[in-house]
Amino acid sequence: MREIVLKDRMQTDLAVRTMVGQSLSQGHAVAMWRLPGSEVTHLITCEKPLLLTDIALEELSAGFLAGPFDSTAKKFFFPGDVHVQIERDTLRVIREPHDLNIAGIRLPAFQWPVRAGVACRETTALEFIQTVRAGLGAIEAGHLEKVVPSRIREIELPPDGDLLMYFQLLVARYPQALVSLVSSTATGTWLGASPELLVSQDQAGTFRTVALAGTQPYVPGTDIKKISWTQKDIEEQAFVSRYIINCFKKIRLREYEEHGPRTYRAGNLLHLKTEYTVDTKATHFPELASVMLKLLHPTSAVCGMPLEPALAFLRTHEMHARDLYAGFIGPVDIAGGTHLYVNLRCMQWLGGRARLYAGAGVTADSDPAAEWNETEMKINTILKVLHA
Repeated sequence: MREIVLKDRMQTDLAVRTMVGQSLSQGHAVAMWRLPGSEVTHLITCEKPLLLTDIALEELSAGFLAGPFDSTAKKFFFPGDVHVQIERDTLRVIREPHDLNIAGIRLPAFQWPVRAGVACRETTALEFIQTVRAGLGAIEAGHLEKVVPSRIREIELPPDGDLLMYFQLLVARYPQALVSLVSSTATGTWLGASPELLVSQDQAGTFRTVALAGTQPYVPGTDIKKISWTQKDIEEQAFVSRYIINCFKKIRLREYEEHGPRTYRAGNLLHLKTEYTVDTKATHFPELASVMLKLLHPTSAVCGMPLEPALAFLRTHEMHARDLYAGFIGPVDIAGGTHLYVNLRCMQWLGGRARLYAGAGVTADSDPAAEWNETEMKINTILKVLHA
């Protein structure tokens, strides 16, 4: 590893832009991210992502993983052929680009890839509300306990819209989210700030996952310890917690710690959060993250319960493909651990336009109009940055 200290943030940003531009102009793939609570941004590039059917996290090299919502579809792994850490005015080159020349920084012309075959129209309020009502009917009939329909909204981007600038704005605005920018000809280009950990396992062998559900707006200055929740939110979060515990039961794992639920702030939103940890060394279960990834995805927080009837409902009622939305993304075997997050609060780049995704958990106590308003709040996570 070598360090390159640049004179100011502007030169650092130009160096990053140059590396990204060089990679994309050559048809290569790029992944950038910042983990929650960290001040370090990671950038990796590779010739192209690898397509994987089965995931054994402990067998992968250092890189970045992106899996679609459809658990049967292939996953995209970005090996860290080039890996650079960015912290303030310092670049730490972990894996060296052959042509990295900071002394001769130049800004190449490049375009972010747009994946072909993604045409669809945005969801109207009436269509989404009708889907929620259909979900309530299925719940009342006993076919479902919960279902999580999603919607899309498409917007025109400002003429000077810049994805690297949007990435930095998300980093500044959402310090407790995984902020990511993933781009390749295979995946298209995605930007997001997700608060929801799916699976994590560090060098010490500590496994983590969370149950995150229930949503209400955060009012600046509010003491979150005094926040009250509706019965609907409490029940929705309990579904997700029960789903995780059932996955532990399937593999006969009893040695786990549970903390919560507690009110958790994610930017302009509040959620209920329960954390689960397992000492994989004490339980002699080093492959737990891989096993739980297969069991958990897609979670009841983004799909519903029971799983198969909820998936069938979504296939019937959603008029758009989720693609990487509500899938999973994150680094593998980098900086001492693997950290995969549910790909929420995200947008898909469509050139001069952006497609934004959001969903809402429907239970027996849901109000259709309130669920629409919840998706509006979630979409605003990204929208506020795009219009900043």
